[in-house]
Amino acid sequence: MAQVSHIADEQASSPVSSSKSITLRIARYNPEHDDSSQFMEFTIPYERWTTVLEAILEVKKHFDHSVAVRYSCRQATCGSCGMMINGKPRLACFTKISELNSNVVTVEPMNNFPVIRDLAVKFERLFDTHQKIKPFLIRDDTELESDEKEFLQSPEEVEQYIQFANCIKCGLCNSACPTMATDSSFVGPQALAQAYRYVADSRDKGKDSRLKIIDESHGIWRCHFAGSCSQVCPKGVDPAMGIQLLRGYLLGFRD
Repeated sequence: MAQVSHIADEQASSPVSSSKSITLRIARYNPEHDDSSQFMEFTIPYERWTTVLEAILEVKKHFDHSVAVRYSCRQATCGSCGMMINGKPRLACFTKISELNSNVVTVEPMNNFPVIRDLAVKFERLFDTHQKIKPFLIRDDTELESDEKEFLQSPEEVEQYIQFANCIKCGLCNSACPTMATDSSFVGPQALAQAYRYVADSRDKGKDSRLKIIDESHGIWRCHFAGSCSQVCPKGVDPAMGIQLLRGYLLGFRD
């Protein structure tokens, strides 16, 4: 999850030796001092396997240690290093420079998130909306009796929600969402997809309360079904489909 991230603080080492190089353009902005964002350019050598995050860390090691970037696991699991890369929301640790097919790589903070500094953004809105939809199993039996076992599910029941359980809360879907840019109260594709994840879980009994939460003026009906949220998810989650399936419950097409 993104909250386990930290600011890069790498020790100096020798620069990468390679015959290939790109121009890395990094957006620099400190809201406490700057009126607008400015780009700084660096020439960075790279190999076939070099990621955008590694290129940014190369800048921190050898050119400007003050570049602010958030990262943690470096294996597309924690969701900390989301940013705009050549105009598209991506995970920097999961994006190889060689796959971008460009001699210029531009990195900017994610859209629809307040900027802390440079590439690091605030996640309060995402976590607030995620918490709002009650992201946990709700049941009437709050305590298990001593002779009861775990809640078993069939493969078919697991299949109903498992892809939505892969969400790493990286924020890329919210960054790509055009409605998030125009409605500061919209609950967003990340939270709506997680609402469906629990509504579709056969162990959960909180469907009615969750549907009531999202069935309001800044809830599910604000989605324009652009589908951009699903296109950028690095874990294969399809928020747009989850939103349509939730609408099916609200319109009476699903039980």
